[in-house]
Amino acid sequence: MSQASERFGLIIVGDEILSGKRQDKHLSKVIALLGDRGLALSWARYVGDDRQHLTDTLRDTFAGTDVVFSCGGIGATPDDHTRQSAAAALGVALTLHPQAGELITQRTIEMAQEGKANADMRLPENQQRLKMGEFPAGAHIIPNPYNRIPGFNVARHWFVPGFPVMAWPMIEWVLDTHYAEQFHRQPVADRSMLVYELAESTLTPLMEAVERECAQVKVYSLPSVGEGGQRRHIELGVKGPPDLLEAAFTRLREGVLALGGSLQA
Repeated sequence: MSQASERFGLIIVGDEILSGKRQDKHLSKVIALLGDRGLALSWARYVGDDRQHLTDTLRDTFAGTDVVFSCGGIGATPDDHTRQSAAAALGVALTLHPQAGELITQRTIEMAQEGKANADMRLPENQQRLKMGEFPAGAHIIPNPYNRIPGFNVARHWFVPGFPVMAWPMIEWVLDTHYAEQFHRQPVADRSMLVYELAESTLTPLMEAVERECAQVKVYSLPSVGEGGQRRHIELGVKGPPDLLEAAFTRLREGVLALGGSLQA
């Protein structure tokens, strides 16, 4: 694997998210899982249950070099399109992964023992279950500790179910198994202050100057219109390597005061 730090992306699939029927929980959780390991999410996309749109999205992300997690749509009902879209985007066939087939069969037998299914895999409903193990040719499985039904990996993309109880442990496994050497490689610190009496347009030249003068440091601004009884203000900060942060923050603070702003650190 390259010594350069990986970029991570997230695709969240499902009409239920875009319609508001369900609230997305994956974005904040994936940010937290990455953050706990000293990593960061570079981008996220929401895609509905539209096979062509999902295929186009995956064709675009497969063309890049980012590590991508995709949550949702890997089941075998008519509104699940992720497996088919991934295969179409790569131009390969869907095939039953042998190990996935074994895991699904084991799960079906367990369900039969619980009185929830029939263990005869020749039955139509069990043949339908096996479709959940049909992945793009050449894919590898992602173990599912919740119910054994695996996800799959292909072309730096990691496809997991939409259920958080399954998806999150699977994403953790991927990170800890395949990207541990990336953890905490580039420590990042963050320091900010609240700035009053100045507009972002006034602060922009200062922000640009700090980024020019302090390599590897990013300057950010988060304006507030004064909700909850607070005064209108801007949260102005810097983030980057800890050993470079203090000088950058000092430069930013002095610049704010020179522009006539008042602040609360």
